[in-house]
Amino acid sequence: TLLGSLLMAVIFFLRREKFTFLQHKKQFLFLMLSGLIMGIHWMFLYEAYDRVGPGLATLLCYCGPVIVVVLSPLVFKEKLTLPKLIGFAAVMLGVFCISGISGAKMDPLGFISGILSAVTYAGMVIFNKKAKDIGGLENTMFQLGFAFMAVSVFLLIRQGFSIPVKGSDVLPILGLGLVHTGFGCWLYFSTMSKLPVQTVSILGYLEPLFAVLFSALLLSRPMLPLQWLGAGLIIGGAMIAECWHIFCKKTKT
Repeated sequence: TLLGSLLMAVIFFLRREKFTFLQHKKQFLFLMLSGLIMGIHWMFLYEAYDRVGPGLATLLCYCGPVIVVVLSPLVFKEKLTLPKLIGFAAVMLGVFCISGISGAKMDPLGFISGILSAVTYAGMVIFNKKAKDIGGLENTMFQLGFAFMAVSVFLLIRQGFSIPVKGSDVLPILGLGLVHTGFGCWLYFSTMSKLPVQTVSILGYLEPLFAVLFSALLLSRPMLPLQWLGAGLIIGGAMIAECWHIFCKKTKT
C-alpha cells in the first residue's frame, strides 16, 4: 500500500494533474473511509488465510460481492434483473468449486476473520462508489494512502515497524507494491465510478479464477476437474450477467 500510493503520487505530479477532493469534501470522507476499510479488509483476509487456509478464506471473502449486490437496489437504486441473479448464482457456485475447501481448518477466529473480510469488502466498494467525482490517479492515491495508515497502526500495535526483509524478497515486494497493488488498484478504482456496482461485484469474481489459472501455469499446480468446472461457471455466469441484455437487443433486431 505504501509503494502503490507513492507510485500513484509520482505519476499524479508528473502528469501535473490537479486535486479535486477539496471541491467534493463529503465524497472525500467516503474515499477516506473506503481506504481505511480496505486496509482492514486485507488484514482480516490474510488472518483468515493463515488460520483456515486459502480455500475457505477465499470463499468467505467472496461473500462480500453478494452483500454489495443485495444492497445495490437500496444504496444505488440499481435494479436486480433475473439474468443478473442467474449469472451471480453461477459465479458463486464457480467460486465454491474453484476454492477447494476440503482441507480447511475449522478455526473459529479464522472463520470470523473471513466473514469480516467479506463485510469490509462490501464497505470498501460501497464507500468508494460514493466518491464518484474523485477518480483516476487521485482516487487510487488516496485509497492506498489511507489503507497504508490502517495497516501501519495495526502493525505498530502488534509488532512495531521492525519487519525483516531478505534480499531475495525485495523484487517480489516491489512487484507486489508497484505493479499488482499500485497499477492494479489504479485500473480497479478508476473504472469503478463508471460501472454499475453489480458489474464491479460480478467481475471481481474473476480474481480467484485467475489465481487458480496462474497457479497452474506459473507454479505447476494442476487444476482438478472440479476447478475446471468452477472456471467455466465463473466465466459463463459473468457473461450471462453482463452480456444478456446485448444478446436480447440483437435478437429483437
